[in-house]
Amino acid sequence: MPPLVDEFHHASLIVADTGRALDFYCGLLGLSQDESRPDLGYPGAWLNLGRQQIHLLQLPTPDPLQGRPAHGGRDRHLAFRVRSLDHLVAALEEAGIDYSLSRSGRRALFCRDPDQNALEFIEVPGGD
Repeated sequence: MPPLVDEFHHASLIVADTGRALDFYCGLLGLSQDESRPDLGYPGAWLNLGRQQIHLLQLPTPDPLQGRPAHGGRDRHLAFRVRSLDHLVAALEEAGIDYSLSRSGRRALFCRDPDQNALEFIEVPGGD
């Protein structure tokens, strides 16, 4: 039987301040905002990521922000492909954002956005 699900559409992340989150996701990571998405009655934004999207929800978080694992690989996280980990490292260091390298030995790193959401970035040269 074929899968009942075709592909991943979007992931939602809770943020405390949409503007601050946009500075990180658009300003630092270079994602673009999709202005055509519906207004859901609370602040937030939709970000384009290839054929998928990230939905930023400015809502009270039900998750504790303290006591999260220092290494994002031990927390729930979103994983992104990047063509150059070196370029990302330079951008994170320039912005003063802490990160840790993957413990698997592959070319990957973990960091947290301004709202402590864990993110993984995996180097895939050529975008494959």
